[in-house]
Amino acid sequence: MLHLYDDIDARLALAVHLKQKRKDAKLSRRALAEKSLIPEPTIRRFENTGHISLKNFLLLWMILDDIARFMELTKPKAIKPKTIAEVLAYDQ
Repeated sequence: MLHLYDDIDARLALAVHLKQKRKDAKLSRRALAEKSLIPEPTIRRFENTGHISLKNFLLLWMILDDIARFMELTKPKAIKPKTIAEVLAYDQ
């Protein structure tokens, strides 16, 4: 299935995910701000628009989710050859 996502879709999806994680943890924005040292208005802007610095995003992710899950995104995908020719080409 073809999906046409852009940077706005990705930012908003990440914001929605972390907002839900905050709510699941029963943290107010103020409590999260105190825990993360990120100003509450920054958290509010992120949750509403998806705009945040990478540093602050990673701080929020580490508090609200498992950073190892995020780091998995940086690992190369395993190659799954479908033919003998692909196996032989991969070994070279």
